[in-house]
Order: sequence, then structure tokens, then C-alpha cells
Amino acid sequence: MGAFASFDQSVREFKSRPLHKNMLMKMKPRIMPPTYFITFLVLLVCSHFIFPVKKIIFPPHNYVGIVLILFGVIINVWADALFKKNEINVKPHEVPVKLLVSGPFRMSRHPMYLGMTSILLGVAILLGSLVTFIFPMIFVVVMEIVFIPLEEKNLEKNFGEKYLAYKKKVRRWI
Repeated sequence: MGAFASFDQSVREFKSRPLHKNMLMKMKPRIMPPTYFITFLVLLVCSHFIFPVKKIIFPPHNYVGIVLILFGVIINVWADALFKKNEINVKPHEVPVKLLVSGPFRMSRHPMYLGMTSILLGVAILLGSLVTFIFPMIFVVVMEIVFIPLEEKNLEKNFGEKYLAYKKKVRRWI
């Protein structure tokens, strides 16, 4: 019993330590969001051809997917340009130096994830087969579990009330 109690105490002490910038920077996911995006995009397209379960969207309705793909590309390029213009690193595990609230960040706290999801959904609609729709959903779940909590914790820690006010005003996705 004594060994378990001391282990439990060690875990509680570790969890109670304040997170410092150095620790947050070390907490980095091994696989970055664009890697997930490209992987899911390839799996989406391959699954359409390998597992043609059922086609549910037919021409000309499937061309709506092109609009979503264009929206996703535009929002990603726009958000990336703002990061570069403001000299902010795009890597989600790094501590942010500035809080972006303009451009696509006025409508979404995570416009790059929104853009990637839009592209995946657009390709799924364009291909029109049922099996392809699983990949945009999985992508959203992965972003929600792996990246967004860490990013939002870092933003809240660095920008405090300013970020909390922004968070109340702007939705996570759209």
C-alpha cells in the first residue's frame, strides 16, 4: 500500500506544478496537422476506389464539393499569410507570441483546421461515395482531441483575459 500511496502523491505533485513556457514547448505532438490532413485525403480518395460501397451524391450535385475545396484552400492560404506577416510560427505545440483576431480569425478560432476540414468534405462530396465521409469526421475528432486543447491552453495562458474575451466572441470552428 505504501508504494502506491507514494506513487499517487508523486502524480498529484506533478499535476499541481504550474506549466511553464518551456514545458509547453516540449509537449509537442509527433505528427502535425498537415500530415493528418494529407493522410486522410489520400485515404479518402483511395477508399472511394478500393471500397466503392455506395455512391450517394451524383452529378451535378457533387460539384458543390468544388466550392468547399476552394473555400478551404482560400482560408488556409489567408490564415497562413497572416501568420507569416505577423511572424508567428504555425506549429500548434509552440507558445504563441501574438494573438491573431483579424482576417479568417474573426469567424473561426482555428481557420486552418476549418480549411482542411472543408477540403476533405469537398473532396468527399465531389467523389460522392458514402465511405469517403468518414475521413472529414475523423479529422475533426483528431484536431479536437490532439491539437485544439493544447493550443487553447497555451493561448489562454499567454493572453489571459484578452483571449477569453476573443473566445467568447468567436466560435471554435464556424
